[in-house]
Amino acid sequence: MGYRYELRFSGSGGQGMILAGIIMAEAAAIYDGKQAVQSQSYGPESRGGASRSEVIISNEEIDYPKATSIDAMLALTQEACNKYNKDIKDGGILLIDSDEVKDVPKGNFKVYSFPIISTATDVLGKGIVANIISLGIMTELTKIISTESMEKAVLARVPAAFTELNKKAIHLGFEKGAVLTPVS
Repeated sequence: MGYRYELRFSGSGGQGMILAGIIMAEAAAIYDGKQAVQSQSYGPESRGGASRSEVIISNEEIDYPKATSIDAMLALTQEACNKYNKDIKDGGILLIDSDEVKDVPKGNFKVYSFPIISTATDVLGKGIVANIISLGIMTELTKIISTESMEKAVLARVPAAFTELNKKAIHLGFEKGAVLTPVS
């Protein structure tokens, strides 16, 4: 019997949620040999408005490319969390940026909280790699793809001048994700 695993990356336009979804799908399909589809949605304001990227990973052909029952979701902003958390399934995962999401939704899912954006800024000096740190954390929390595949997918996507920064970001995400415990 096959499986279908649905992920949603959400935040505001400009935070790299679309790129995060693309990288997750590439890690699954290209490097882990699984079936994967990615879709995206963002408001008309694109930069600053809520945006999301969804990835479906399966070991069988994916017959419906839209996410309807989310296994794992990332929310980097309160607006995105409020707007997109409704489809998290029972037993699912919600990863929130603890500095940005203060009103945590209730549900029968595990909530993980970590200061993703401030960690990117304070530890690595570049807030722009928050999406890459998020990918590392999600990889560890979900175990749906290997860390090796995720690292390869990240490094294949970033400009050569930023290879080391992104390598540090993905490894920081793996490290933090491996020790996070649910807050609820």
